[in-house]
Amino acid sequence: MIPEGPVNQKQDLLEQVPLFAGISAAGIEELGAIADEIDVRPGTVLTHEGAREGFFFIVMEGTVRIERGGHIVNTIGPGAFFGEIALIDGGPRTATAIAETSCRLLSMTYQMFHELLDASPEIRTAILGGVGRRLRELDEFAPT
Repeated sequence: MIPEGPVNQKQDLLEQVPLFAGISAAGIEELGAIADEIDVRPGTVLTHEGAREGFFFIVMEGTVRIERGGHIVNTIGPGAFFGEIALIDGGPRTATAIAETSCRLLSMTYQMFHELLDASPEIRTAILGGVGRRLRELDEFAPT
C-alpha cells in the first residue's frame, strides 16, 4: 500500500475534477507536476470577475467565497475547484473568488496547462472528451 502523502493527496484531488476524467494515472501525475500548492490569507482575492487570469484552483483546506456582480453565489471548501473555464480558454473570469479563511490551494496556470496539452496528445484527447461531455450535459438542460 502506498502511504498517503502530499503527492498522493494532490493526485487524488486532481482525479476528482470532472474536467480531468478519463486521464490515465500517468497523465494525472503529469498534471500534478505542474500544480503548485499555495497558502493564502483570509481576504485574499484569488480571481477578479471580468479579468483575464489564467489560473485554476482546487481547495485543499479552507473556504473560498464565489461572487458574481458583487453578490455571493457560493461558498466552497476542500475538494471543490474553480477557474476551469479560464484554464481551457484563457477568457475573462465569470466570477470573483475570495479566500474566506486561511486556505491551502492547488494552483495551475493556463500557460503550463497548455504546454502540457501540447506535449501530451493523451491528456489533450481526454480533456476534449470531458469538455464535450460537459457541453452535452448542459445542452440537455437548456430550454428549447
